[in-house]
Amino acid sequence: MLNAQNHDRDAAGLTYIYPVVSRRAGGVSIGVNLNPNNACNWHCVYCQVPNLQRGSAPEIDISLLNHELEAFIHKLMCSDYMQKHVPEDCRKVCDVAISGNGEPTSCRQFDVVVETIIHCLRESGLLGEINIVLITNGSYVHRPQVVHGLDMMAAHRGQVWFKVDAATDTSIARINGVNLSAERQMQQLETAAGHCPTWIQTCMFAWDGQTPEEADIAAYLNFLNSAQARGIRLQGVLLYGLARASMQPEAERLSKLSDVWMQAVADRIESTGLAVRLSI
Repeated sequence: MLNAQNHDRDAAGLTYIYPVVSRRAGGVSIGVNLNPNNACNWHCVYCQVPNLQRGSAPEIDISLLNHELEAFIHKLMCSDYMQKHVPEDCRKVCDVAISGNGEPTSCRQFDVVVETIIHCLRESGLLGEINIVLITNGSYVHRPQVVHGLDMMAAHRGQVWFKVDAATDTSIARINGVNLSAERQMQQLETAAGHCPTWIQTCMFAWDGQTPEEADIAAYLNFLNSAQARGIRLQGVLLYGLARASMQPEAERLSKLSDVWMQAVADRIESTGLAVRLSI
């Protein structure tokens, strides 16, 4: 059975398509893995991808992607797959999520992928009935093919889940393994939100048994306030803790935060005026 602790990209035995039970979506999410080569430009310490390497998405076989997505949607809708593999309270299709084993916006065919998803949903009668979600670190949202894809998504119940785990340059480097300034992250967030409804997605965890420092929480809350002050329209914050084991060398240093601690941070985020969906 699928569950929130198992996001195996090979669960359906396909190249690009995989199903997951998503805590944040609240049901079955049809994943579209644009990085089957396990390549990403970031190195997040909590990442569950084994053999993660630096790099970009490979060229995508659009014909194969279209075939796999059409066939898997049919399987979900017209067979007993849900009854056999999905817990009873999660047997609904919530979205198609462009995500996978690396940064999906590094795909040079991003807008063609979005067109393919829209086509498959239209053919199955699901277009406009479920969401199209992009889960991204925001690195390449300024590229023309990504902007085009975001505009198409926005017309068809699209959402961006934009990763912001930290809001200081030092903490971004430590958590996400990338040399990125908080200001540049803000600029990319502004671009994404300007083209498609955008949620901030944030993972919080203990490091060496210690909760995040107050200075880091304060910087994060200031980032949220600053984004709103700049006129960036945000849907809210998807706040979550560790549910699956990291496959990175830092894994042994990470641990789950208490439910009470996570709820307290969620309350502080709500004080900025943003909606919060907490997944513990």
